[in-house]
Formats: sequence, C-alpha cells, structure tokens
Amino acid sequence: MTTGAGDGPAPKKLHGRAFYESIGSPKYIVAPMVDQSEFAWRMLTRSFMSPEENSKLVAYTPMFHARLFSEGDKYRDSHFQAVRPGSNEPWLDGNPAIDRPLFVQFCANDPNFLLEAARHAAPYCDAVDLNLGCPQGIARKGHYGAFLQEDQDLIFRLINTLHKELPVPVTAKIRILDNKEKTLAYAQNVLKAGASILTVHGRQRDQKGHLTGLADWKMIRFLRDSLPPETVLFANGNILQGADIEACLEATGADGIMSAEGNLSDPAIFAKPPPVGQEGREYWRGRDGRGGYRVDAVMRRYLDILHKYMLDSEPPKRRPLFIPGDDESWLAQSEAAETEAEEPQRKRVKRTKDTRIETSPNFSAMRPHLFHMLRHLVSKHTDVRDMLSRGRKDGLEDYESVLAAVERKVAEGLLEYERTEGRSFEEEMEALRQRDDGLPAEESSLGAVRRCKLPWWVVQPIIRPLPKEALAKGAVRMSKKDMKKKAEESQKLGGGKAEEGQAAQEKKEETEGANGNGEAAAKEEVAKQKEEEIASRDALLAG
Repeated sequence: MTTGAGDGPAPKKLHGRAFYESIGSPKYIVAPMVDQSEFAWRMLTRSFMSPEENSKLVAYTPMFHARLFSEGDKYRDSHFQAVRPGSNEPWLDGNPAIDRPLFVQFCANDPNFLLEAARHAAPYCDAVDLNLGCPQGIARKGHYGAFLQEDQDLIFRLINTLHKELPVPVTAKIRILDNKEKTLAYAQNVLKAGASILTVHGRQRDQKGHLTGLADWKMIRFLRDSLPPETVLFANGNILQGADIEACLEATGADGIMSAEGNLSDPAIFAKPPPVGQEGREYWRGRDGRGGYRVDAVMRRYLDILHKYMLDSEPPKRRPLFIPGDDESWLAQSEAAETEAEEPQRKRVKRTKDTRIETSPNFSAMRPHLFHMLRHLVSKHTDVRDMLSRGRKDGLEDYESVLAAVERKVAEGLLEYERTEGRSFEEEMEALRQRDDGLPAEESSLGAVRRCKLPWWVVQPIIRPLPKEALAKGAVRMSKKDMKKKAEESQKLGGGKAEEGQAAQEKKEETEGANGNGEAAAKEEVAKQKEEEIASRDALLAG
C-alpha cells in the first residue's frame, strides 16, 4: 500500500465536536469488529440506507494490530486495501467516493508502533481509533484492548501521541468499570489525552460470551451528564433491532449509536423500513405488520458487492426474487439442480488461484458473515448449513449455489405462510408466548426473543441467553471464585457439605493436572461447553 494522499498543504486538523460536525454529525455507527467490519460488509450496510441516512453514518474498520501494521506491507496489504496494487488509484478501504467517513481502529500497547501504523492509515481515513474495549483472551495475552485499563498512564500516552503527531483526529472506545467514579475518571483521562470522540460500551471487561449480559445504559447517561457538554459520545450495547437505536439515544443522551452484533445479524439495522404497500420484493411484512428484509435479498446484495468491487465484474443476471403469485415452475428445477450439486464429486476440480481472492479480507470474512446472517434459516434447514460448510473459499461459485438453495427455501416458506394464512408462524409465536423458563424477567432473554422473533426467512438478531439463564441451562460453568462464594453462603445457612464438595472438586482438578491429564480434561470440557452453548442457543432460536 502506497502512503500519501496528494499534493498541497494539509488541512487544519479539527478536534472534538468541530470534527464531528465536519463529517456530518453521524448518529449511526458500524462498530469495529475483528475480521467482520471489512469493506464489503460496510458497503452492504450502506446499500440499505437512503442518501440522507448514509450522510449520518460512520463506519469503523476491523481492529488491526498496530505493530504488525507498522512493520510490513504484507500485513497491511492483506487487511487494508486503500489503493489498487502498484498505483495510487483509490480502490476499496477509505475510497472517498464510497467508503467515507471511515475510522481505522488499532490495538496497541506501544506509542511508537501505534503512531507508525496510524501514519500509514491516516491518508485514507477520517480518524484513527484506539481499541480499549476488546475483552478476549488474545487481548489479555497481547496486553491490549480492555486489558490496558489498569494502566491509565499508558492509555494517556497512546492517545496523546496520536493527538499531537497525527494529521487526523484520534478517537477511543472503552468499556465501563465497576463503579461510576472509576468510569468517569477513565473517560476524563481519555478525553484529556486528546480523543475527539469517546465510544462507551456499556459492559465491563468480564461481560463476554455467555456472561455478556445487558449493557448499562444508565452508566452511559451518567457519563453524558458528568462530562462537558461539548464531548462527543457514542453509545454501544443492547442494540438488537432498529427500534433500539432511538431508545438508546433517548436513554443515554449519546450523539450516536454503535451496533456490532445487531448489524451482523441485520445489515439493514440502520435503515428505515419501506412504507406499507411499498415493500417490493426484498422486504417482507407479515399480517401483523411486523417484518424485515428477506435473507435471500440480503445475501444477493452481499454477493453482488463481492462480484462488483472485489472481482471487478458484473454480478450474474438473476431472476426477480420470488413472491407468492409468481410462476412456481422454477422451484422444481432449482430443487433438481440443488440435489445434483449435493452429490459427492468423483474428483475435486482444481481451480486457478485468484490472488484477488487469496489476499482479500472481504473473501475470508464471507463464510462467518453468512453463518451469522443465515443462523435462523440454517437452524431449520440443516442441508443449507451443510452446503455452506462445504463451500470452497477460492471463489464465489459455491456460494452462488448456497444462494440458490436459500432462495428456494425462502420461496417455500413464503408459500406455506400464505397457504396457512399466517398460521405457520403464528403457531410458533403462540408457543413462544406460552414458554416459561422460571426466571424473573430481568434474568431471562425470553422477553427479547418474543420481541425480536420473526419468520426464519427474515434477517433478525441472535439473542444471547443472559448469564443466570445460561447457567441454569448448563451452557456455562460458575468460576472457581463464584463457586467458593456460593459454598461459603451455603455453609452459613447450615452445613459444610458444599465447602467439602468444592474442596473435593479442586483436589480432583489438581490430581488430574499432576497426572498429566489436565490438558486433555480441559480440552474435553471446552468441547462440551461449546456443544452445550450451541444447543442452548438453538433452543432459544427455535422458540
């Protein structure tokens, strides 16, 4: 990737609210997601929005590793493709015509590496963001993301170095701490260091996976009320569907709302739905007035973007999306073609390697995106899940076959809905309304599932079980710390058996480790927990 952005004096760098207003005062924000907020996905999200809505959107790149980004062209060129190879012609990431405003996010723990990386990206973006929110184990091991929050001096130096040395503004994304005072001091330190925009994820560092739980909008509101009014604040967390955006704006007082998982499930989450009677073929609206974009329509758009921008080719000519009342003869033809495609090949056909595909982050992200977006469909139609699993990563041919299967399944679902006058879905909703998991409303995800559930042919969020719910379902185990606390409470209530059981369990684990069986036991436990997690989520999705 060539560095440089043209001749002439550099424009004066704006800061804070002046900078925010200069990029259109966006209130919709596509979150930085590792290997998931790449160019093609950003374009897909933008494609559902009107020009007016697009002017209010800012997107982040995936998180890049600052040291690796600064040290070599290979890492940069395989993650950030701002110009065409061997030229200065704008291409994908940060293209002024189609991919702005854009913030480039880095994880870092060294100001020098961060500055060097940011200088490579600065000509092709509107701001550089420091990731202070990643809670994953790899961030703990690498000492970055949310695992820097105990070192406020280092955080200050990282941000302040960019603020002083970089030609574009610096922003930062943090997680809340365990009380208001600490969180406010953290936010003040980030702003004092020079951050123009502060994004606050309303969860603490240990809230991840099945322990994710709900984001604390009240804490974000506290920051809004406690920080200077000119502070630009983005809120992140609890955005499952479009209606949650306005609710979060009102509850937190934030300037903009960032969506991560909600956007992955529904890339049209920021777009207003079409008026009643103007749904067209892409948007489905049920008899109760609720609806969303069809998964076959969204997948078509996604593949078309990959054809157009990554392969520089026109997308295949496609028949209009099916709606009830259309000719149905193609369904039988499609089923026959799909059956033939599923037959085992005698010999794997060797394909010519395409370097555009091999080196593109947009293709490596494709399968994870489709599994996420099609989660509700493939939970019901496992044959499509298997097709998607077998799809080769060296082109779009196999994914076009998956799309054909998805289109047929959606058509059949729509016909069944019309044939039963909506009862095929209403019966699912009634069963969901009758379910009772025995947990208080604030500890159960059932309310969110009921609120968000749509037919499987419509894009919709994946609802995580709340922590106590996941624990009750056996999808997650209590930590040793929590087990010890529970044992102590049980002992106080009368009896030391719980404590004895805990001691026996710890002794067993120590013995396994001493015998060399600890690693095998750990691997077996991880696999078991993974299976239980998938099963518990599928149970919730099934409604």
